[in-house]
Amino acid sequence: MADFMERAKELRADTTRHYNCAQSVLIPFAEAKGYTTEQAYSIGRNFGTGMKMGGTCGAITGGLMALGMYDVDDAATIGNYFKALREHHEGLMDCADLLRVNTERGGQRKPHCDGMVYECVELVEEILKEHGKL
Repeated sequence: MADFMERAKELRADTTRHYNCAQSVLIPFAEAKGYTTEQAYSIGRNFGTGMKMGGTCGAITGGLMALGMYDVDDAATIGNYFKALREHHEGLMDCADLLRVNTERGGQRKPHCDGMVYECVELVEEILKEHGKL
């Protein structure tokens, strides 16, 4: 079985190429489904930095793409995914808001974004296991 978290950590640590938050969540799950790294990289390209405009966090949208790739799209499951993330982040889901609060608390951007990626990878993996997809 794939080690999704380990792969996400490898991507986030890679200094030879930038993997945005969406790509870092999506790629490990896509590779396990037979997609190439390049295919998943391209799919997630425009979802980093909140769809390049501070909107919904790229890690969150990367998780949604991964869930969809495994045919998990029922409203209850997706609602619970959002609920879990809102509960952990004071109701915030937009990149700009999450980064603003992080900065106000003295946090640095990279560790914050890495944390969002890892949280979403963990949630997606849990959901896929619950649905018998892994």
